[in-house]
Amino acid sequence: MATSGVAGTARAMSLTDWIVLAVIAEEPRHGFSVARELAPDAPIGQVWTVRRPLVYRALEYLAGDRLIEASRTEPGTQGPHRTVYRATRTGRARLTRWLDEPVDHPREVRAELLAKFVLRARRGEALAPLAQRQLELFGPVTDGLTRATRRAAGADRVVARWRLESTRAIARTLEAIIADEARGVLDVAAVASANGADADD
Repeated sequence: MATSGVAGTARAMSLTDWIVLAVIAEEPRHGFSVARELAPDAPIGQVWTVRRPLVYRALEYLAGDRLIEASRTEPGTQGPHRTVYRATRTGRARLTRWLDEPVDHPREVRAELLAKFVLRARRGEALAPLAQRQLELFGPVTDGLTRATRRAAGADRVVARWRLESTRAIARTLEAIIADEARGVLDVAAVASANGADADD
């Protein structure tokens, strides 16, 4: 479970909770619409896939924590009416802080950090500030792994070398994100426009 690190959160929030909140913050949605965004073949779903029952569970948790609220109902195509949710002011504020936070450990990069980059791009927000904060946080980690690799032998050295090279690869990717954005290769505004995302709704 990914914790928020955000003071005042009523409970530890999973990565699924945060992503569902982010999708609803883009525009009001019902659960079926959120689930479509998190399907395996959808852009967010390619990073973090969530099955429909877990989407509805996250909606229940988020509503209980007053991070989202029901705004209206819509007739279902083949069933009962669907409840459309919107993010509350508190939900938006906490989401913004979470999207600004680097992850604590390299193992969280593949899912949580990548999800944050994708969600920031959909909102039209720059990626470089988060990438730079992540680089600064992982700098001491890389230095420590370098020293550990030099001291290790046998199987311990294999593990240390693996962790070191994985962390270096993360650093290279973060540096590339910063460089691409500086050159205009990453046009997050265009991404946001294509997705119809508007963080000010």
